[in-house]
Amino acid sequence: MTTLNQRTSALTAIVLNNLQHQHDWTALHPHTQPNLPRTLLYGLPPKRLYVHPDEQVEIIRAEKEMGNGGAGIPQEAELEWVLPLHLSEKWSPAQFAAVFDALDARPPRSREITKEEEERSPWLAYKGSRRGKRVLLATVQDDSTVTYYWMHDGLVKPRQN
Repeated sequence: MTTLNQRTSALTAIVLNNLQHQHDWTALHPHTQPNLPRTLLYGLPPKRLYVHPDEQVEIIRAEKEMGNGGAGIPQEAELEWVLPLHLSEKWSPAQFAAVFDALDARPPRSREITKEEEERSPWLAYKGSRRGKRVLLATVQDDSTVTYYWMHDGLVKPRQN
């Protein structure tokens, strides 16, 4: 069992190092809790990584209403969950479901979005009450290359380009 813990600790360290030094993430923290199958990370990327498709529509609508000459609504980065995995691991849907069941949609220390803010700017709801659970899978290969993929809890319609 110690070798499994050592392997997951090493994976977590590789991903943490990669996010911090190669991708300029800040406020990175490990996250453990008894019902999680392994340690996750959460942190703040240098720019916003994901925009929900419905949020994208709301933002476009709000920008058109503002009519401020193309100066769009600023998109601040959000804290994101990161799940370190090794390429050789075989995870089942039940294991991913256990991760999503254990997590809140927003990592600790996330900025709270008030109901008033959501009513004033409907697109903010996707950072607050409408934010779905998502995790950034950090897949580590044998040569320590890290590849990132989004995984969502449930179905999410594709983004519009």
